[in-house]
Amino acid sequence: MQDNSSLQALKGLGPKKIEILQEAGISSLENLFDYWPRRYLDRRAMNSIAGLRMGEMATVVGTVRSAGIEQGGRGMARFKVKLADRSGVLDLTWFRGARYFSRAIVPGDILAVYGKVGYFGRQAQMQHPDFDRLGREGADGDKEGSDAELFNTGRIIPLYPTSEAMKRSGLASRQLRGLIARAFDIRQPGGTENLSSGILKAHGLMPLSEAYRELHQPSSPERLQMAEYRMKWTELFYAQLSFALRRRALRHTRTAVQFSHSGEFTAALHAALPYSLTGAQKNAIRELYRDLKGESPMQRLVQGDVGSGKTIVAMFAMALAADNNLQSVFMAPTEILAVQHWLGMKRLFEPLGIQVCLLTGRQPKKVREALLMELREGRVHIAVGTHALLQHDVDFHSLGLVVIDEQHRFGVLQRKTLQDKAQHPHVLLMTATPIPRTLTMGVFGDLDVSLIREMPTGRQPVRTLVQQEADKPRVFEFLRAEVAAGRQGYIVYPLVEESEKVDLKAAVESFDELSASVFPDLRLGLIHGQMTPDMKEVVMEQFRSGLIDILVGTTVIEVGVDVANATVMVIMHAERFGLAQLHQLRGRVGRGTQASSCFLLYAKLTSDGKERLDAMASTTDGFVISEIDAAIRGAGNLLGKEQSGTLSGLKMADLTRDFDIMQSAREAAFSLVAEDGELREPGHRMIRDWYMRHLHQRDTLADIG
Repeated sequence: MQDNSSLQALKGLGPKKIEILQEAGISSLENLFDYWPRRYLDRRAMNSIAGLRMGEMATVVGTVRSAGIEQGGRGMARFKVKLADRSGVLDLTWFRGARYFSRAIVPGDILAVYGKVGYFGRQAQMQHPDFDRLGREGADGDKEGSDAELFNTGRIIPLYPTSEAMKRSGLASRQLRGLIARAFDIRQPGGTENLSSGILKAHGLMPLSEAYRELHQPSSPERLQMAEYRMKWTELFYAQLSFALRRRALRHTRTAVQFSHSGEFTAALHAALPYSLTGAQKNAIRELYRDLKGESPMQRLVQGDVGSGKTIVAMFAMALAADNNLQSVFMAPTEILAVQHWLGMKRLFEPLGIQVCLLTGRQPKKVREALLMELREGRVHIAVGTHALLQHDVDFHSLGLVVIDEQHRFGVLQRKTLQDKAQHPHVLLMTATPIPRTLTMGVFGDLDVSLIREMPTGRQPVRTLVQQEADKPRVFEFLRAEVAAGRQGYIVYPLVEESEKVDLKAAVESFDELSASVFPDLRLGLIHGQMTPDMKEVVMEQFRSGLIDILVGTTVIEVGVDVANATVMVIMHAERFGLAQLHQLRGRVGRGTQASSCFLLYAKLTSDGKERLDAMASTTDGFVISEIDAAIRGAGNLLGKEQSGTLSGLKMADLTRDFDIMQSAREAAFSLVAEDGELREPGHRMIRDWYMRHLHQRDTLADIG
């Protein structure tokens, strides 16, 4: 008897096609039903070319009138298409993969294209749009009828994501629709509900079996919308349920060392501060103290914009640890940043009697062994360092607090290694890369969050100017004038993975030219990622102490470099940087009380590049920048590879757009756990079963930040 859950149950699906489907993650009928369309073609949701608006995301269906490869600048080939509908012509351009596209798209093809609309003069255009080939103009020769014919009947057509291997083997969107239709004849997905009847009723959710049917074979736009809502809500509910269960487990099964009293160190630190704390900093410190004095281990994320004063907040938590005879560890992602934090903490802490040591990967063996002995014996209160803190020979006498700066640069297992050096330590994560509230809730939903949205007194907003490369001489004259007035500045060049060697060579050559021809009378320093940590630290110390007027470098200075006398940031080829990177670089100036400027020089702008630079010029608020960045790039790209894995369980929900659904699902999940912490009640059994089957294994690291 044939297994009706396997792909072999589908007629006409041979071993080769099954192998290609398996490579795409489709190994069973259940996987096939869960292979969601990436979008839909609905006649009522189409845009005419004449009605397109600048900057909108649009879907257009038209016929290819011409297609061919053109040679661009620097010998780069690009593929250009003219797509026509009854109202006009749309120019399509692909700058990469010209040879592939020239084989995939030919005149006479009927395409559905989806992308961001731009205009060159009055001519509408899209760059690198998604596209689906619906058929050919005239007779298609396909007995099943082409997608173009289906589209003309007014039906809603699901379009599925397909790899090149799938297309080559005859598994494009149309064939996948046929497979799924045959799969529905064999079995009905969603027959076993994964939400309780109470939740379905309270939130007006479509039954699971109906949602599956509507997603793959939509009967109307309204029913499709209800099905999408049901699936998004369910995904987000289970993600939030895992957070709720993690938090409950942490608070019910683990006991942390209580920081039971404030004492001389916290009072002395407050008295020694050369400035007043902002209201936001005071509030964050109060929240930390409340957590640290509780019985459960603190798991808190402090978010603050560049220069908002997160480090001093963490220092109050470390002083409280010292008051309670406990040690703290402070981990930073780079040696430059670790050294800078160590110097700043030594300056404030050591006069108070709080001992701070630095652990990096490049210390002499004898120095390192002496520091490790002091840590084990409890003679050092705080260890500041890089990944070197994770090594197995680093032990503590009484570790009570783990602080991780720029936490998004560390993986989950690295953070766990550090936490395992003590029995349930309190954990404080910090980030200077503001995260939109949807992502915070969706990725750090089990953490308490403190926001610092207020800048220290006296800080002035950084003036941001977008300039063409031709304006470089004027910008450099401004920088020269600032140096003449006793200030310092940065000139930063891009460094991206794909062209790292070329970029680095260009940066070094530019430094040589700047030193010899542009600023021969000034003191310039060079810093980049290929230098040894010792060399980088020598250059940074010279810049900090004023021996270097202009620091030329790559993005190695992106995070944490704090020199109050630096008032000018010049970013070359700014269009090549990401928005978060640009904001971080801008944050290196404006750290004192002097007026500061950031110049964004561009060579050639794409529509996305223009959007990023316009955003930078429009606001200095990192939280606003993060919302714009999420809209441009999407959640996974925004968080980086270490964090975007957290989103891998979401197939349909979009954390940048589905905030209302997220809030509803989160409230339901946390209420459920508050009511029935182990999901033992009969009415919640299906939720428990689904969670144990699909998520429990993934949550083995559930209790870490």
